[in-house]
Amino acid sequence: MIVLPHKKLFVKIKLLFILLTLFFININAQEYIFGKVISEENFEMQDVTVINIRTSERVSSNKDGHFMISGKMGDELRFVKTGYERFNKKVTNENISSPINITLTRAIIQIPEIEISKGLTGDLKIDSKTLNRPKKVERLIKEIDQYMVKKSDPRVLAARAGEFVQPKGQGFSVGKIKNKWDDVDFMTYLISALGEQYFTDLKIDKPNIQHFIYYVFAGGFERKNILKYGFCNDADLNRFQRAVLTRISSYRAPYTQK
Repeated sequence: MIVLPHKKLFVKIKLLFILLTLFFININAQEYIFGKVISEENFEMQDVTVINIRTSERVSSNKDGHFMISGKMGDELRFVKTGYERFNKKVTNENISSPINITLTRAIIQIPEIEISKGLTGDLKIDSKTLNRPKKVERLIKEIDQYMVKKSDPRVLAARAGEFVQPKGQGFSVGKIKNKWDDVDFMTYLISALGEQYFTDLKIDKPNIQHFIYYVFAGGFERKNILKYGFCNDADLNRFQRAVLTRISSYRAPYTQK
């Protein structure tokens, strides 16, 4: 059988097209990176935020410390956990074929230095002379103590004629108990605990950080006890970070649709 020249050219072009198609499919194939995060004490770490810097994708490690995130060789992964130093890892070809093991170290908290002018000797006589307060201070404290032990004249504390007297009773209170924190206090704590970098990694501009936090609050984030006691524990902080991940897409929507 004789094959015409133009048919040979057509066959070569077809083969070239197939080879190029297979090449691009292989280049753009989605790959996943698996790994595990542990602490210095070799404990599995849950709720560690893993961020692919190139794609901005983020996931959280499970209760066993395992995570899975899409990526490819050359990507940079960032590992973030409150109370621990941030850790960056460059993805190599070896990391694609086998899991990554990451160890996070606790953040170092610097305690202000306290200067002691004179050390204690342990001898009560010597130390009592060294640490003696000035005589004027001693005299003032003594006079205050004498005043406090005296009983007040009941007529001083008695109500005046026609003056309303609040009734007394077991467990009786008037007015609403004031919270130790308000939303501004809580917002300030979140920015301090997580750092501005946490929000800028989410593509939230610094001037919009407070606005975004209020947006998360408005989405139904429960903070009644946090404001009441003025205290936020690690569980509350992790709960806020999960709320951030559920609200970030809708927050960005008005800007991406422009």
